[in-house]
Amino acid sequence: MTDAPHLSNAPGAEPDWADRMEQSVLDAAVRLAPSLGWNSRLVRAACAENGLSEGDEDLLLPNGARDLAALLSRRHDARALEALGEPGAMKIRARIAAALSARMEAGAADLEATKRCAGFLALPTNTDLSLSLAWESADHLWRWAGDTATDWNHYSKRAILSGILIPALTLRWFDGRDRAEAFVAARIENVMAFEKWKAGKDFEAPVRRATEMLSRLRYGRDRPQP
Repeated sequence: MTDAPHLSNAPGAEPDWADRMEQSVLDAAVRLAPSLGWNSRLVRAACAENGLSEGDEDLLLPNGARDLAALLSRRHDARALEALGEPGAMKIRARIAAALSARMEAGAADLEATKRCAGFLALPTNTDLSLSLAWESADHLWRWAGDTATDWNHYSKRAILSGILIPALTLRWFDGRDRAEAFVAARIENVMAFEKWKAGKDFEAPVRRATEMLSRLRYGRDRPQP
């Protein structure tokens, strides 16, 4: 989880003041970021445009530019999911490729601001936020693709997709769509090869063996039946 506030409402509900103001401040930040960069100056300027005092700013965005970066990432997640619609009959490989492409293009719509935000997230002090937001995006994309795993696959899938998403987004922002799409295609081939290898493995076997060993230590070789 990030340390950024994430206020949500029930489906169909009218957004509250904080939600509306967050989005209004973000609109201003997207417009101002190309000239101001992604920093505390940007936060103050975007808040000032919306008539917010420094006290209001501290309440709305207590973590400053980090909170603003989280808002931008979540806007791009929502934009990607809206563009994707329903996955239909696509195979999983095609779904993931489409999901990654949509997420890259969602950010490209705010390209100059997104570049400034990417530079901010690349700072060592913001590595935790960058990884957390990538995981959040990967979770949204996997859920859209129909993933319902609740075991360790839930985490491994999101870890793998996060590892693809971060460099893919960077390539899209700074090297263009063709380079990014080629990178994604190659990485998806790697993932499919890994999935085929993994399909023939029993990764729960070590856990079962450890459980059986502990049972024998506790109850003896012949564990009493309940």
